[in-house]
Amino acid sequence: MTIDISRRALLASTAALAVAPSLAAAESAPPRFGLCLNTSTIREQKIGIVAELELAAKTGYDAVEPWVRELDEFVKAGGSLKDLGKRVADLGLKIPDAIGFPEWIVDDDARRAKGLEEAKRNMDMVRQIGCTHLAAPPAGYTDRTGLDLLAAASRYRQLLEIGDAMGVTPIVEVWGFSKTLNRLGETALVAIESGHPKACVLPDVYHLFKGGSGFTGLNVLQGASVGIFHLNDYPANSDRATIKDADRVFPGDGVAPLKEILKSLAASGYRGFLSLELFNPEYWKQDPAVVAKTGLEKMRATVAAAFGS
Repeated sequence: MTIDISRRALLASTAALAVAPSLAAAESAPPRFGLCLNTSTIREQKIGIVAELELAAKTGYDAVEPWVRELDEFVKAGGSLKDLGKRVADLGLKIPDAIGFPEWIVDDDARRAKGLEEAKRNMDMVRQIGCTHLAAPPAGYTDRTGLDLLAAASRYRQLLEIGDAMGVTPIVEVWGFSKTLNRLGETALVAIESGHPKACVLPDVYHLFKGGSGFTGLNVLQGASVGIFHLNDYPANSDRATIKDADRVFPGDGVAPLKEILKSLAASGYRGFLSLELFNPEYWKQDPAVVAKTGLEKMRATVAAAFGS
């Protein structure tokens, strides 16, 4: 990848995202993270967004992270997003983020303009159900290198400004399998250099491993700069070159250093949602209620193991 910025400037910009407080301070009081179900985890059971919400509430999750494609299917079947938003509130749930794929980052002006219109459409839909954020991965630029990261930062700012008008904040997302924005440092630079006060990043355990960032970079993030955090795990002997989304496992069932990861998040001041995002075909074969319950238990156990609570 070639970018018109020095290595020293890159390191300075990333560090400027803020050095986290000490781990000792984080350990003095166990943090309270919200626990969220990303609907990909039970996607292939195809029970629909209403049933997914009801299941999450019944199981004990604090929140749900849906996909825009599910909302499209709901509306196509005659559903009302405003009514769905009321159902979310009645169930006592939050919708901290939604997953969409507008092509906001691509070089082609016409294609990017179309992507920004799609972003507006996505934002309009998700805000109707009480959602506050929209994932902004590098959709459309995953198969190539050479992205000018400062240009990407400018494009992200434009997306953020659209979000200001729509009442939804886009979160630039690390995608480990992509050829661009596959590392936390690149993604943080795009957020920093956007120059927008609401800029934030979306880290994911699997993607940080897949892209080669590792997890120590979380120590230089400020909690307010993390829009949401995707929690999952990966099996022993996993190879970065070949590991796939389908290989993700429940937190604690793999070898990711989840205790250290959660301590880093806590030390940064992050008190947002941990969202369980899995794509495991073995889980998709199971009763979604069993998967949801197991996932929540595993998340709680992982947090407890990190903080002794």
